[in-house]
Amino acid sequence: MTQEISIPGRYDRIIEVCKFVVGGAEQAGFSNDDLFKIELACDEACTNIIEHAYGAEDMGQIRVSWQFAGIAFTITITDEAQPFNPQDVPQPNVHAGPDDIDDLKIGGLGIHFMRKLMDDVHFTVDRNGGNRLVMTKYLVS
Repeated sequence: MTQEISIPGRYDRIIEVCKFVVGGAEQAGFSNDDLFKIELACDEACTNIIEHAYGAEDMGQIRVSWQFAGIAFTITITDEAQPFNPQDVPQPNVHAGPDDIDDLKIGGLGIHFMRKLMDDVHFTVDRNGGNRLVMTKYLVS
């Protein structure tokens, strides 16, 4: 089972992507906890595309598909932006304490969250141009 949508890169359209993906995950039988994780990962991914890949709203499309096969729920998100290398994003200091708050840098948490919320996360440059993010969550009983 596979479903796909395409939306303009606008913050007010991210909720549409989240509802679309969560609806598929719900059909697949994921728990409310996993549905929340899937929704948050999709929100972070789309926000990052608009903010960092495109640099502003209305600069390109975001294509999202989901597929459920066996126990794997796979979300593929593609954009039309310049190639992105996630290795260029510094690792956030997630172990900072209250005394370190002034030293924290803004940004970098979106990728960290996606990796923590989903079971597999892979970034590639799309052969047709743009970027491809594939995130997978496994249904466990």
